[in-house]
Amino acid sequence: MPEAGAINLTNQFLIAMPGMMDDHFAGAVVYLCEHTERGALGLVINRPIDIKLKNLFERVDLSLDRADLADEPVYFGGPVQTERGFVLHPRNLDEPGSYNSTLSIPGGLEMTTSRDVLEALSHGAGPKKVLITLGYAGWDAGQLEEELGRNGWLNVDADPDIIFDTPVEQRYSRALLLLGVDPMMLSQDAGHA
Repeated sequence: MPEAGAINLTNQFLIAMPGMMDDHFAGAVVYLCEHTERGALGLVINRPIDIKLKNLFERVDLSLDRADLADEPVYFGGPVQTERGFVLHPRNLDEPGSYNSTLSIPGGLEMTTSRDVLEALSHGAGPKKVLITLGYAGWDAGQLEEELGRNGWLNVDADPDIIFDTPVEQRYSRALLLLGVDPMMLSQDAGHA
């Protein structure tokens, strides 16, 4: 847990400000899976890559018997461990802890990194909704707080509908609307009094 008085952004969106200089995160919405005094881990939810889920499953020698998922894109989750898969999904209330390596996120979502979730999906079972990324976004202790202090990000409580039910091209603007911010009103320059 973060130290007393520290902010905890777990289960929040980080929304890149227009002036974000890092190409990995320009225009990005990141879902924060974990934020502690040791650092933060999140997944970019609005950067599809040129791989469909059916192709990803073929690469790991699995078939995908879920027509609703086969043509969904895989996402660039961030620049760390880009060869590794991360599966973001709602918590399965019927079978809590049903996968080998799952991080339960306060707010009802889980992030699973073990192959068993892919095997369940390949057999037509598993989570009803998923967002699968290659790689993740990571921050060392204090790094995210420093970026927030430099106005690199806006943050807001996450809405799972934006992750799973909003077309990818609308996720940035929908996340901003959670703050009541019109994307057209954002300036690339941070104001300082």
